[in-house]
Amino acid sequence: MTRHTADIVIVGAGMVGLTAALALAPSGLKVVVLENRSLDNDVPEPQGYDPRVSALTCASQQLLCHVGVWPLMEQARVSPYTDMDVWDGEGSGKIHFSCRDLHEDVLGHIVENRVTVSALLEVASQTANVTVVGDAQVKAVSEVDANGQRVLTCEDDTQWCAALVVAADGALSKVRQLANIPLWEWDYGHHAIVTTVRTEQPHQQTAWQRFTEDGPLAFLPLDDPYFSSIVWSTSPDHAQSLMALADDEFCHALSRGFEHRLGRIISTEQRFCVPLRQRHAKYYVKQGLAVIGDAAHTIHPLAGQGVNLGLMDAAALAEHVLSALSRGEALGSERVLKRFQRQRQGANLQMSAGMEMFKQLFSHQQPLLKWVRSAGMNTLNQLSPLKQHIVMQAMGLRGEVPKLARRPIDQ
Repeated sequence: MTRHTADIVIVGAGMVGLTAALALAPSGLKVVVLENRSLDNDVPEPQGYDPRVSALTCASQQLLCHVGVWPLMEQARVSPYTDMDVWDGEGSGKIHFSCRDLHEDVLGHIVENRVTVSALLEVASQTANVTVVGDAQVKAVSEVDANGQRVLTCEDDTQWCAALVVAADGALSKVRQLANIPLWEWDYGHHAIVTTVRTEQPHQQTAWQRFTEDGPLAFLPLDDPYFSSIVWSTSPDHAQSLMALADDEFCHALSRGFEHRLGRIISTEQRFCVPLRQRHAKYYVKQGLAVIGDAAHTIHPLAGQGVNLGLMDAAALAEHVLSALSRGEALGSERVLKRFQRQRQGANLQMSAGMEMFKQLFSHQQPLLKWVRSAGMNTLNQLSPLKQHIVMQAMGLRGEVPKLARRPIDQ
């Protein structure tokens, strides 16, 4: 049995875990990231677009700049969007958001997940006190010992000791389960179909979202003006029927479902179907342990905020750990970690509640409710100050934003 020691061990080398590692790096602490999959760099990148994309906010962009990965992402492929069109497919309501109304250059960026992870891994490999270890499947997490350490044991019986363990290993987090952190969890009654499509007309750097009785349909613009990543959230039965269609039949159904806003759907890449569940950890921390990102919370993808919430978790955790170090406090102190929990759990629960409200609002089709819904959307579209406040909150330009994700004052 081999035993290693680190100051902080993060489980999960995805976007959130790697960002947390790099945000913690300036402390000089030894940070180890464990990933259950292989990190073999000799495997060639798949051709075409990654079907998994994220709509990164300005706050997330600022954080990724802070940890040194955004320039690498720009060199690879990022897709800015300047506008957003949202409309009620069952009524007359619509809202248009534009960066020009905010005197901003963009509303955000659509980025393939593999672009972000690749850039994070590259910077991590060049950071002296950050080590990423692949093929490390955690099978046990100890309680805190007399030295204030937790011990992680992997399937090959390798052990890692650390004052702080961070679970960033996704929605089905093994570490969260091993630490006996309970969840609030329920099924949305939706499945999401995810793919990349080519459209007859250019997307105009606009994110499009149509709300239907079955669920929202989103088109997210990619760097090629004729390609978009789509997320079609719908009932499980409808999702299964759509997955069973031939490509040309699916393109036809998608064109109709999108009301031909970008003309015909000319082609589609491989489709994936993902069941949607909401999860929220009842608490984020225990002594010597914190959960962040999807390990702590998952929400409906209709607002594209999932990964942004996780990145803000990473920024806030790093902020509180670095602050504790400067005051001579113990890394894994429950008091220190509860400061992080107080900052992030309320914000994440608020977003979860908002997504549930939107889902319920658009799933009911009573005539009076449809009229109220459409009238509300159209009224909001005319109320520029309120609309600007909402979109700036969504962009991370207002509200309680972790320091590492804040824009410098001179910008």
